[in-house]
Amino acid sequence: MGRVRTTVRTGAVAGAAALGLVAGLPGAAHAEGAAPGPVPTYRAADGAKPVEGKPSTADAPQIEAGSVYQDTLGPGERVYRLVLDKDESNVYVSAVVRPAPGAKVSGGDGIEVELMTTAGPTCDDSAGRANFGYDAYPISATGVRWGAEDANCAAAGVYYAKVTRTSAKGYDQSPWPLEIKVQREPGRGAGVPTTAPSTWPSGPPSLPGTEAVSRAGGTGFNDARALGAGVWRDEMRPGQTRFYRVPLDWGQQLGLSAELSSATMTKTYGSASGGLTVSLYSPARSPISDKDISYDGKQAGITMGKTPPVAYENRFASDRAVKPVAIAGWYYVAVTMGGKVAEFTEDATPVPLTLRLDITGTPAKAPAYKGSLAAGGFGVDAEDRTAAKEGLTAPEAAAAAGNRSVMRVVAGAGFGTGTLLLLVLGGWILLGRRGRGATAA
Repeated sequence: MGRVRTTVRTGAVAGAAALGLVAGLPGAAHAEGAAPGPVPTYRAADGAKPVEGKPSTADAPQIEAGSVYQDTLGPGERVYRLVLDKDESNVYVSAVVRPAPGAKVSGGDGIEVELMTTAGPTCDDSAGRANFGYDAYPISATGVRWGAEDANCAAAGVYYAKVTRTSAKGYDQSPWPLEIKVQREPGRGAGVPTTAPSTWPSGPPSLPGTEAVSRAGGTGFNDARALGAGVWRDEMRPGQTRFYRVPLDWGQQLGLSAELSSATMTKTYGSASGGLTVSLYSPARSPISDKDISYDGKQAGITMGKTPPVAYENRFASDRAVKPVAIAGWYYVAVTMGGKVAEFTEDATPVPLTLRLDITGTPAKAPAYKGSLAAGGFGVDAEDRTAAKEGLTAPEAAAAAGNRSVMRVVAGAGFGTGTLLLLVLGGWILLGRRGRGATAA
């Protein structure tokens, strides 16, 4: 009997843990009729390490591949140190700045990331830049060390990543939160193409017209909501940016559109330049393309041209909209509703947002790599496709994977009389109900 009680208790603890984890997936719906609070701020990466960049290479702190860091950045430069091996790998250093809501920015304000050698020269074609439009919202730029393509930066040793923020006189000069992520792509193996594609299937996307399914976007790259092909419904408030992530495998293309419905007007007339902005980023958080239009409180929409098929050789292209579409993984869509829209609409009444996504192309075989692509946070696997189908953010997907591990432990421990089995099954039923509630939020 003692052994039976121990077994049941162990299983019960595991089952309770499973239910606790289940309860955290996906986020619950907001209360009906609740007054809207402030626009949610960018969610920092879980486990991001504090770091303090220096204005010069002297005493620059070290950052490493596979890690995310948090710092602050005012106008000017911050420098970080990298120690890289001679393994022909490509190293991506992305920098995301997050202005305060309502911060005053000009179209020339932005950030740049570039990689340098200890001798001073900048690595070939390493610099990545991003600029603001009409509003202050999170933007990302990525610098790259091309291990196999740049003789000056192929050697093992110390390198520097320099992040520069430009800000015109008369515009916001305050320090902003800065997130730095370092990702490593293994070196290429034999037979991988090294010349840019001459042609690829282009043209406007054929977007779906099915009924929309509710999916609430995230605040940034770290909690972006997963989407697949289809029609998705969300809601926006002035000054808000919603992030979504879409898995694109080798050979696949993404086409999308974003539509804002009519808003509740507080004035008879108003219009905001850049009232709707759509930005597309690569798995390395490199900008691919962006488009904006004015919004006057009436129906408005943006359709983005199809991306090129994801292909290794795209990195050799001169076109800045082709070059970043060179690696399989999660691509990010950021949709911003301009803050000035609040001047002529009812901020307390969110405006419906409709996203239409078209993913074309049969997943192709990955190119030969000298190592694991997944180790750098790249690639698409079955779990990624499941996350897109279920609409999970990265933290929710990690929790779901944890649940599956707990269930395997529980199954291995045995269920005794079967009472625990009913308990765990009830947890999964609860998960399904919560999932439907979340998508209805």
